[in-house]
Amino acid sequence: MWKVPFADPGLHSFSCIKMLSLVTIFGLLGNITTGLVYLAPVKTFWHIVRCGSTEEFDCLPYVAKLLNGYMWVYYGVVKPNSVLVATVNGFGALLELVYVIIFLIFAPPRIRAITAVLFGALDVVFPIAAVLITQMFCTREMQINIAGFLSLLFSVITYGSPLAIMKTVVTTKSVEYMPFLLSFILFINGLTWTVYAILTRDWFIGIPNGSGFVFGTAQLVLYAMYWKPNQSKTTFDHVVEDGCQSGPLLDKNESRAEA
Repeated sequence: MWKVPFADPGLHSFSCIKMLSLVTIFGLLGNITTGLVYLAPVKTFWHIVRCGSTEEFDCLPYVAKLLNGYMWVYYGVVKPNSVLVATVNGFGALLELVYVIIFLIFAPPRIRAITAVLFGALDVVFPIAAVLITQMFCTREMQINIAGFLSLLFSVITYGSPLAIMKTVVTTKSVEYMPFLLSFILFINGLTWTVYAILTRDWFIGIPNGSGFVFGTAQLVLYAMYWKPNQSKTTFDHVVEDGCQSGPLLDKNESRAEA
């Protein structure tokens, strides 16, 4: 007579613990790599403070990144067991807020006015409205979906920003404006969060970070194709904008690679 097989409770518990451990490990690794990406513009803003001017830098990447951080924090809060998503993006949002404040202090009057309008609309009005509306009129599941979709959308836009500098690399056949270290960090960050998303079956995290992994891989391939030994030092001396590569500070009559 055939016996009906049954699952071993001990084996099931071990599998659950193992899965939770992997999720925690990749979540913590993602926190580290994302933190490094958020810290990337520190050199840029140190330069701005020292010079007392924002020169030709654009405020939009930092305003957009701040909004992106807000949305990921909200997503991490409303979705159960997503504290690791909320923590690192809370840290990142704080840094981006500091960057925007510095930009407002040192920007010329016209650029300061534009930055203030963008900051007010995108970083104050929009996130407050999104939170209030979803909290008042949406179920928890709908809150998760809306916050996840907005986070996904802004992240894909952010990850797509290196396309301009990749075009510059191909055109000039030089990686002078594309620091290897940052490209590598973006590659690892995308890979880490993609694995985390697969383990947690969270496609709001998986889709943008999967695209980030692809863009990071493409940057490393370009670096291998166009790297020259005499560029190894100068590449590290270039400033970095918003976790994406940009050209060095050039004279006003020279062109500048846009992030």
